[in-house]
Amino acid sequence: MQLIGMLDSPFVRRVAISFDLQDIPFEHKALSVFRNFDEFAAINPTVKAPTLVLGDGSFLIDSTLMLEYAEALTGRSLLPAAPAARAQALRVIGPALAACEKTAQVVYEYTLRPQEKQHQPWLDRVQQQLLAALRLVEAEADGFDIDALDQAAITAAVTWSFVQLMVPQIVSSAYFPRLAAWAARAEALPVFRRYPIT
Repeated sequence: MQLIGMLDSPFVRRVAISFDLQDIPFEHKALSVFRNFDEFAAINPTVKAPTLVLGDGSFLIDSTLMLEYAEALTGRSLLPAAPAARAQALRVIGPALAACEKTAQVVYEYTLRPQEKQHQPWLDRVQQQLLAALRLVEAEADGFDIDALDQAAITAAVTWSFVQLMVPQIVSSAYFPRLAAWAARAEALPVFRRYPIT
């Protein structure tokens, strides 16, 4: 299998780390949806990262669906089995992914839209949503276990690193100390270092 996309995407990165933890062999192909648009489009015409190319040449889109496929491949899950514990993990993953999406919206607004067309009320709203999502993840950060990484812990760490790479001027670690501390611990792990964000 081939995982297509750049590791500065939290969606690509969470799949790479998860596949590694589940001992799923894959090749990472670092294509940018911007710089390598035509090459990416030849693989997946929607040009969406991540793209997972399967052995038969077909492909999957969306990191969550790729992780679901990984569970079917291995018979193992990085989510807890018990309903209450799984619900708690999903309560982390949902806001973490929302924070990634809102971060990308802010970045695109500042880097792709001409300044005279930027709409400050829209930016204010997106930033408010970003901070609200991170507060939800921060509230759960004490529950992450460095010795038993699950999908919530992986996604939370990857999210924080992405946010700090892209919009550190908006999101201060002083307001999210538990999440920042968790991400620092996770980023020091070999599996995270094998798929560096930069």
